[in-house]
Amino acid sequence: MASIDPEVALAYKFPEVSFAYDERDVALYALGVGACGTDAVDDKELHFVHHIDGQRHIKALPTFVSLFPLKNSNGRGIVNVPGIHFDESLLLHGQQYIEIYKPIPSCATVVNKVKVAGLHDKGKATILEIETTTHLKDSGEVLCMNRSTIFLRGAGGFSDSSRPYSYTTYPANQISRISIPDSAPSAVYEDLIQQSQALLYRLSGDYNPLHSDPMIAQVAGFTRPILHGLCTLGFAARAVIKSFGNGDPAAVQNIFGRFLLHVYPGETLVTEMWLDGQRVLYQTKVKERNRAVLSGYVLLKHRPSSL
Repeated sequence: MASIDPEVALAYKFPEVSFAYDERDVALYALGVGACGTDAVDDKELHFVHHIDGQRHIKALPTFVSLFPLKNSNGRGIVNVPGIHFDESLLLHGQQYIEIYKPIPSCATVVNKVKVAGLHDKGKATILEIETTTHLKDSGEVLCMNRSTIFLRGAGGFSDSSRPYSYTTYPANQISRISIPDSAPSAVYEDLIQQSQALLYRLSGDYNPLHSDPMIAQVAGFTRPILHGLCTLGFAARAVIKSFGNGDPAAVQNIFGRFLLHVYPGETLVTEMWLDGQRVLYQTKVKERNRAVLSGYVLLKHRPSSL
């Protein structure tokens, strides 16, 4: 039985979680989101998995940090919040917003600090926003922030419908509005999702069986296991970095993605991108079904001087 008690949820103090990662984790993630998938010596991506040209460390893709909130979850990407009870099978990951404050080291010990950043009664559903700020353990420097927007279907209606409950901790204009242009894109990038992509990506820590177990996928209404939404986001961010950042992950400041539809391993992702000042608007489609599966933007630190 779904139930929401906002006072209990907002009063809860999440435990801080400390963890370490190393270059193997960084490289495994990069392979999980398709780096060097079609060209093993790609000069814009090899540095994500190999010490190229004498570099001391491999480089971390900015979306590598989207894994960090998993350390506070139950291993299936779900964070338990007292006062919020729902049917896990009706959960949808709606959006992901990431801020990068400094280049992501390829190995580090970090600490997650978590809070409820938003809680909204939408009648038939509740929107829960979980914010994870990650600090370097030794220096205390803030490395990045993730905000996950979760739709809890069937869990709404916990407040007066004439004045529905809505709580948020961040300014409404923090995330830019997205309007996909009608004009031709500035760049287009195509990627084939390997049949084993979800099985490879899950090794980075998201073991939700929806992405690996055929029976569970069928019960959820899919013909076979689907790709993780955050894996699709990793593919899209790679496309932007390769097209507008010359393969340099340090070019990225913020990333926003809205999940629109599922992706099956074996399908082809086509990411269309439009340069808008320092922002790159993007829309990712599945080529075989001609359906948009993800849209959003990547904010770059500087406007690219040329394509």
